[in-house]
Amino acid sequence: MSDSLTTAPTAQVPAPAHRRKDMKAHRPVEVFVLLAFLAALVGGAGLVSPAFLSVANLRDILTQAAPLCFVAMGQAFVIMVRGLDLSVSSLMATVAVAATAVDASSNAMIPVIFAACLALSALVGLANGLLVTRRNVSPFLATLAMMIVLQGLRFAYTKGSPSGALPDGFRTIGTGLVAGVPINLVAVVLVGAGLALLLHATAVGRRIVIVGGNPRAAALVGFHPGRTTLLAYVISSIMAGLGGLFLVGYVGTVDNWVGRGMELDSIVAAIIGGVALTGGTGTVVGALLGALILVVIFNIVVILGLPIEFQLIIKGLVIVLAAAVHIRRAGAH
Repeated sequence: MSDSLTTAPTAQVPAPAHRRKDMKAHRPVEVFVLLAFLAALVGGAGLVSPAFLSVANLRDILTQAAPLCFVAMGQAFVIMVRGLDLSVSSLMATVAVAATAVDASSNAMIPVIFAACLALSALVGLANGLLVTRRNVSPFLATLAMMIVLQGLRFAYTKGSPSGALPDGFRTIGTGLVAGVPINLVAVVLVGAGLALLLHATAVGRRIVIVGGNPRAAALVGFHPGRTTLLAYVISSIMAGLGGLFLVGYVGTVDNWVGRGMELDSIVAAIIGGVALTGGTGTVVGALLGALILVVIFNIVVILGLPIEFQLIIKGLVIVLAAAVHIRRAGAH
Protein backbone atom coordinates (compact mmCIF):
# COMPACT_ATOMS: atom_id res chain seq x y z
CA MET A 1 0.00 0.00 0.00
CA SER A 2 2.86 2.38 0.77
CA ASP A 3 4.28 1.86 -2.74
CA SER A 4 1.04 2.96 -4.33
CA LEU A 5 1.01 6.08 -2.19
CA THR A 6 4.47 7.11 -3.30
CA THR A 7 4.12 6.37 -6.98
CA ALA A 8 0.69 7.92 -7.59
CA PRO A 9 1.74 11.55 -6.96
CA THR A 10 4.80 11.36 -9.24
CA ALA A 11 2.52 10.47 -12.15
CA GLN A 12 0.65 13.75 -11.66
CA VAL A 13 3.54 16.18 -11.15
CA PRO A 14 4.62 16.50 -14.82
CA ALA A 15 1.10 17.54 -15.89
CA PRO A 16 1.47 21.25 -15.07
CA ALA A 17 4.76 21.51 -17.02
CA HIS A 18 3.10 19.97 -20.07
CA ARG A 19 0.21 22.37 -19.70
CA ARG A 20 2.53 25.38 -19.47
CA LYS A 21 4.37 24.24 -22.59
CA ASP A 22 1.12 23.82 -24.48
CA MET A 23 -0.12 27.22 -23.37
CA LYS A 24 3.07 28.96 -24.54
CA ALA A 25 2.84 27.25 -27.92
CA HIS A 26 -0.76 28.38 -28.51
CA ARG A 27 -0.51 31.87 -26.96
CA PRO A 28 0.59 33.80 -30.13
CA VAL A 29 -1.97 31.97 -32.26
CA GLU A 30 -4.82 32.78 -29.87
CA VAL A 31 -3.84 36.46 -29.73
CA PHE A 32 -3.66 36.61 -33.53
CA VAL A 33 -7.09 34.99 -33.85
CA LEU A 34 -8.56 37.45 -31.33
CA LEU A 35 -7.03 40.42 -33.15
CA ALA A 36 -8.37 39.13 -36.49
CA PHE A 37 -11.84 38.62 -35.01
CA LEU A 38 -11.79 42.12 -33.47
CA ALA A 39 -10.72 43.63 -36.79
CA ALA A 40 -13.50 41.74 -38.59
CA LEU A 41 -16.08 43.01 -36.09
CA VAL A 42 -14.91 46.60 -36.46
CA GLY A 43 -14.84 46.30 -40.26
CA GLY A 44 -18.30 44.75 -40.33
CA ALA A 45 -19.69 47.48 -38.10
CA GLY A 46 -18.12 50.05 -40.42
CA LEU A 47 -19.97 48.55 -43.38
CA VAL A 48 -23.27 48.78 -41.52
CA SER A 49 -22.58 52.28 -40.25
CA PRO A 50 -19.60 54.21 -41.73
CA ALA A 51 -19.73 56.59 -38.76
CA PHE A 52 -18.62 53.67 -36.57
CA LEU A 53 -15.11 53.97 -38.05
CA SER A 54 -14.74 57.66 -37.30
CA VAL A 55 -11.81 58.55 -35.06
CA ALA A 56 -14.13 60.14 -32.50
CA ASN A 57 -16.33 57.04 -32.25
CA LEU A 58 -13.42 54.60 -32.02
CA ARG A 59 -11.91 56.79 -29.31
CA ASP A 60 -15.21 56.76 -27.44
CA ILE A 61 -15.34 52.96 -27.63
CA LEU A 62 -11.83 52.66 -26.21
CA THR A 63 -12.71 55.08 -23.41
CA GLN A 64 -15.90 53.14 -22.68
CA ALA A 65 -14.04 49.81 -22.66
CA ALA A 66 -11.33 50.81 -20.16
CA PRO A 67 -13.22 49.98 -16.92
CA LEU A 68 -14.21 46.56 -18.24
CA CYS A 69 -10.60 45.94 -19.34
CA PHE A 70 -9.38 46.52 -15.78
CA VAL A 71 -11.97 44.17 -14.30
CA ALA A 72 -11.49 41.48 -16.98
CA MET A 73 -7.73 41.38 -16.34
CA GLY A 74 -8.32 40.82 -12.63
CA GLN A 75 -11.06 38.27 -13.26
CA ALA A 76 -8.66 36.34 -15.50
CA PHE A 77 -6.29 35.76 -12.58
CA VAL A 78 -9.09 34.34 -10.43
CA ILE A 79 -10.44 32.08 -13.18
CA MET A 80 -6.92 30.81 -13.84
CA VAL A 81 -6.76 29.46 -10.26
CA ARG A 82 -10.15 27.77 -10.76
CA GLY A 83 -12.09 30.53 -9.05
CA LEU A 84 -14.73 33.13 -9.82
CA ASP A 85 -15.28 36.65 -8.50
CA LEU A 86 -18.90 37.80 -8.45
CA SER A 87 -18.19 40.69 -6.07
CA VAL A 88 -16.43 42.91 -8.62
CA SER A 89 -19.47 44.95 -9.67
CA SER A 90 -20.57 45.60 -6.10
CA LEU A 91 -16.99 46.53 -5.20
CA MET A 92 -16.86 49.00 -8.10
CA ALA A 93 -19.98 50.75 -6.79
CA THR A 94 -18.66 50.69 -3.22
CA VAL A 95 -15.37 52.25 -4.32
CA ALA A 96 -17.26 54.92 -6.25
CA VAL A 97 -19.29 55.79 -3.16
CA ALA A 98 -16.17 55.75 -0.97
CA ALA A 99 -14.44 58.13 -3.38
CA THR A 100 -17.18 60.71 -2.87
CA ALA A 101 -17.12 60.30 0.92
CA VAL A 102 -14.15 62.67 1.08
CA ASP A 103 -16.23 65.38 -0.62
CA ALA A 104 -13.05 67.04 -1.82
CA SER A 105 -12.89 69.68 -4.52
CA SER A 106 -9.10 69.80 -4.75
CA ASN A 107 -7.32 67.67 -7.34
CA ALA A 108 -4.54 67.21 -4.80
CA MET A 109 -6.82 64.73 -3.03
CA ILE A 110 -6.99 62.39 -6.04
CA PRO A 111 -3.89 60.33 -5.07
CA VAL A 112 -5.27 60.00 -1.53
CA ILE A 113 -8.65 58.86 -2.84
CA PHE A 114 -7.01 56.33 -5.16
CA ALA A 115 -4.78 54.96 -2.40
CA ALA A 116 -7.65 54.64 0.09
CA CYS A 117 -10.02 53.02 -2.41
CA LEU A 118 -7.42 50.54 -3.65
CA ALA A 119 -6.54 49.64 -0.05
CA LEU A 120 -10.24 48.98 0.58
CA SER A 121 -10.35 46.85 -2.57
CA ALA A 122 -7.34 44.82 -1.44
CA LEU A 123 -9.06 44.11 1.89
CA VAL A 124 -12.14 42.86 0.07
CA GLY A 125 -9.97 40.60 -2.07
CA LEU A 126 -8.20 39.34 1.02
CA ALA A 127 -11.54 38.49 2.63
CA ASN A 128 -12.69 36.67 -0.51
CA GLY A 129 -9.46 34.74 -0.70
CA LEU A 130 -9.51 33.74 2.96
CA LEU A 131 -13.08 32.48 2.66
CA VAL A 132 -12.10 30.32 -0.30
CA THR A 133 -8.72 29.07 0.92
CA ARG A 134 -9.09 28.89 4.71
CA ARG A 135 -12.79 28.17 5.11
CA ASN A 136 -13.17 26.13 1.93
CA VAL A 137 -16.20 28.15 0.84
CA SER A 138 -16.88 27.73 -2.88
CA PRO A 139 -15.75 30.76 -4.92
CA PHE A 140 -19.31 31.26 -6.15
CA LEU A 141 -20.80 31.45 -2.65
CA ALA A 142 -17.92 33.38 -1.09
CA THR A 143 -17.92 36.17 -3.68
CA LEU A 144 -21.73 36.20 -3.94
CA ALA A 145 -21.89 36.73 -0.18
CA MET A 146 -19.30 39.52 -0.43
CA MET A 147 -21.33 41.15 -3.20
CA ILE A 148 -24.40 41.19 -0.96
CA VAL A 149 -22.46 42.42 2.10
CA LEU A 150 -20.93 45.30 0.12
CA GLN A 151 -24.32 46.21 -1.28
CA GLY A 152 -25.83 46.28 2.21
CA LEU A 153 -22.99 48.41 3.60
CA ARG A 154 -23.26 50.78 0.66
CA PHE A 155 -27.00 51.29 1.05
CA ALA A 156 -26.67 51.65 4.82
CA TYR A 157 -24.06 54.38 4.39
CA THR A 158 -25.80 56.29 1.58
CA LYS A 159 -29.36 55.61 2.80
CA GLY A 160 -30.18 54.81 -0.81
CA SER A 161 -29.06 58.19 -2.14
CA PRO A 162 -25.31 58.74 -2.65
CA SER A 163 -24.09 62.29 -2.20
CA GLY A 164 -20.75 64.03 -2.29
CA ALA A 165 -18.47 65.53 -4.89
CA LEU A 166 -15.40 64.38 -6.75
CA PRO A 167 -12.45 66.56 -7.75
CA ASP A 168 -12.70 67.86 -11.30
CA GLY A 169 -9.59 65.87 -12.16
CA PHE A 170 -11.60 62.65 -11.91
CA ARG A 171 -13.57 63.66 -14.98
CA THR A 172 -10.30 64.30 -16.81
CA ILE A 173 -8.98 60.87 -15.82
CA GLY A 174 -12.16 59.20 -17.05
CA THR A 175 -12.65 61.05 -20.33
CA GLY A 176 -9.54 63.15 -20.99
CA LEU A 177 -6.96 62.72 -23.74
CA VAL A 178 -3.19 62.81 -23.86
CA ALA A 179 -1.71 63.27 -27.34
CA GLY A 180 -5.11 62.30 -28.73
CA VAL A 181 -5.21 59.01 -26.79
CA PRO A 182 -7.72 58.44 -23.94
CA ILE A 183 -5.99 58.72 -20.57
CA ASN A 184 -7.79 55.68 -19.22
CA LEU A 185 -6.60 53.65 -22.22
CA VAL A 186 -3.01 54.63 -21.42
CA ALA A 187 -3.63 53.45 -17.85
CA VAL A 188 -5.05 50.15 -19.13
CA VAL A 189 -1.98 49.54 -21.30
CA LEU A 190 0.46 50.35 -18.48
CA VAL A 191 -1.37 48.22 -15.90
CA GLY A 192 -1.88 45.45 -18.45
CA ALA A 193 1.83 45.41 -19.27
CA GLY A 194 2.65 45.11 -15.57
CA LEU A 195 0.19 42.26 -15.05
CA ALA A 196 1.42 40.49 -18.20
CA LEU A 197 4.98 40.61 -16.88
CA LEU A 198 3.76 39.31 -13.52
CA LEU A 199 1.90 36.39 -15.11
CA HIS A 200 4.32 35.42 -17.86
CA ALA A 201 7.77 36.43 -16.61
CA THR A 202 7.86 35.86 -12.85
CA ALA A 203 7.80 32.97 -10.42
CA VAL A 204 4.45 34.24 -9.12
CA GLY A 205 2.92 33.87 -12.57
CA ARG A 206 4.30 30.37 -12.98
CA ARG A 207 2.77 29.40 -9.66
CA ILE A 208 -0.61 30.74 -10.76
CA VAL A 209 -0.45 28.58 -13.90
CA ILE A 210 0.68 25.48 -11.99
CA VAL A 211 -1.82 25.90 -9.16
CA GLY A 212 -4.65 26.46 -11.63
CA GLY A 213 -3.59 23.52 -13.76
CA ASN A 214 -3.25 21.04 -10.92
CA PRO A 215 -3.44 22.25 -7.28
CA ARG A 216 -2.50 18.85 -5.88
CA ALA A 217 0.62 18.58 -8.03
CA ALA A 218 1.53 22.17 -7.09
CA ALA A 219 1.40 21.26 -3.39
CA LEU A 220 3.52 18.16 -4.03
CA VAL A 221 6.33 20.20 -5.61
CA GLY A 222 6.41 22.64 -2.70
CA PHE A 223 4.07 25.44 -3.77
CA HIS A 224 1.32 26.85 -1.55
CA PRO A 225 -1.95 26.75 -3.55
CA GLY A 226 -3.79 28.69 -0.83
CA ARG A 227 -1.36 31.63 -0.93
CA THR A 228 -1.40 31.76 -4.72
CA THR A 229 -5.20 31.66 -4.83
CA LEU A 230 -5.37 34.37 -2.16
CA LEU A 231 -3.10 36.60 -4.26
CA ALA A 232 -5.31 36.09 -7.31
CA TYR A 233 -8.39 37.31 -5.40
CA VAL A 234 -6.51 40.35 -4.10
CA ILE A 235 -5.41 41.21 -7.66
CA SER A 236 -8.98 40.82 -8.91
CA SER A 237 -10.38 43.14 -6.25
CA ILE A 238 -7.69 45.77 -6.79
CA MET A 239 -8.43 45.75 -10.51
CA ALA A 240 -12.16 46.04 -9.80
CA GLY A 241 -11.47 49.01 -7.54
CA LEU A 242 -9.34 50.62 -10.23
CA GLY A 243 -12.06 49.99 -12.79
CA GLY A 244 -14.64 51.55 -10.46
CA LEU A 245 -12.56 54.71 -10.05
CA PHE A 246 -12.09 55.12 -13.80
CA LEU A 247 -15.77 54.33 -14.41
CA VAL A 248 -16.98 57.02 -12.02
CA GLY A 249 -14.63 59.43 -13.78
CA TYR A 250 -16.15 58.40 -17.11
CA VAL A 251 -19.83 58.68 -16.15
CA GLY A 252 -19.28 61.75 -13.97
CA THR A 253 -21.89 60.75 -11.38
CA VAL A 254 -22.15 58.24 -8.56
CA ASP A 255 -25.01 55.95 -7.68
CA ASN A 256 -25.37 52.66 -5.86
CA TRP A 257 -25.34 50.65 -9.08
CA VAL A 258 -22.21 51.93 -10.82
CA GLY A 259 -20.60 48.96 -12.56
CA ARG A 260 -23.75 46.84 -12.48
CA GLY A 261 -23.36 43.73 -14.63
CA MET A 262 -19.57 43.91 -14.71
CA GLU A 263 -19.28 40.58 -12.89
CA LEU A 264 -20.79 38.73 -15.85
CA ASP A 265 -19.18 40.96 -18.49
CA SER A 266 -15.71 40.43 -17.03
CA ILE A 267 -16.17 36.65 -16.90
CA VAL A 268 -17.38 36.57 -20.51
CA ALA A 269 -14.52 38.86 -21.62
CA ALA A 270 -11.95 36.60 -19.96
CA ILE A 271 -13.52 33.52 -21.57
CA ILE A 272 -13.52 35.17 -25.00
CA GLY A 273 -9.86 35.97 -24.39
CA GLY A 274 -9.00 32.30 -23.96
CA VAL A 275 -8.91 31.99 -20.18
CA ALA A 276 -9.83 28.38 -19.43
CA LEU A 277 -12.73 27.78 -17.07
CA THR A 278 -10.85 24.72 -15.86
CA GLY A 279 -7.93 26.89 -14.70
CA GLY A 280 -4.24 27.04 -15.53
CA THR A 281 -4.55 28.65 -18.96
CA GLY A 282 -4.97 32.27 -20.01
CA THR A 283 -3.25 35.54 -20.84
CA VAL A 284 -3.63 39.16 -19.82
CA VAL A 285 -3.58 40.27 -23.46
CA GLY A 286 -6.34 37.80 -24.22
CA ALA A 287 -8.51 39.19 -21.42
CA LEU A 288 -7.94 42.72 -22.72
CA LEU A 289 -8.87 41.75 -26.27
CA GLY A 290 -11.90 39.86 -24.96
CA ALA A 291 -13.12 43.01 -23.22
CA LEU A 292 -12.65 45.07 -26.39
CA ILE A 293 -14.48 42.47 -28.47
CA LEU A 294 -17.38 42.43 -26.03
CA VAL A 295 -17.70 46.24 -26.02
CA VAL A 296 -17.62 46.33 -29.84
CA ILE A 297 -20.34 43.64 -29.97
CA PHE A 298 -22.47 45.70 -27.57
CA ASN A 299 -22.05 48.73 -29.83
CA ILE A 300 -23.01 46.69 -32.89
CA VAL A 301 -26.20 45.61 -31.11
CA VAL A 302 -27.03 49.29 -30.63
CA ILE A 303 -26.15 50.17 -34.24
CA LEU A 304 -28.43 47.44 -35.56
CA GLY A 305 -31.25 48.74 -33.39
CA LEU A 306 -31.67 45.40 -31.63
CA PRO A 307 -33.22 45.17 -28.17
CA ILE A 308 -30.73 45.42 -25.31
CA GLU A 309 -31.71 41.88 -24.30
CA PHE A 310 -29.64 40.63 -27.24
CA GLN A 311 -26.54 41.51 -25.23
CA LEU A 312 -27.60 38.98 -22.60
CA ILE A 313 -28.22 36.35 -25.26
CA ILE A 314 -24.75 36.94 -26.67
CA LYS A 315 -23.14 36.62 -23.23
CA GLY A 316 -24.92 33.34 -22.58
CA LEU A 317 -23.96 31.91 -25.96
CA VAL A 318 -20.32 32.88 -25.42
CA ILE A 319 -20.21 31.02 -22.10
CA VAL A 320 -21.82 27.89 -23.59
CA LEU A 321 -19.49 27.91 -26.61
CA ALA A 322 -16.43 28.50 -24.44
CA ALA A 323 -17.38 25.62 -22.15
CA ALA A 324 -17.78 23.35 -25.20
CA VAL A 325 -14.38 24.38 -26.57
CA HIS A 326 -12.62 23.77 -23.25
CA ILE A 327 -14.27 20.37 -22.86
CA ARG A 328 -13.12 19.44 -26.36
CA ARG A 329 -9.57 20.58 -25.59
CA ALA A 330 -9.52 18.61 -22.36
CA GLY A 331 -10.65 15.53 -24.25
CA ALA A 332 -7.92 16.04 -26.84
CA HIS A 333 -5.26 16.07 -24.12
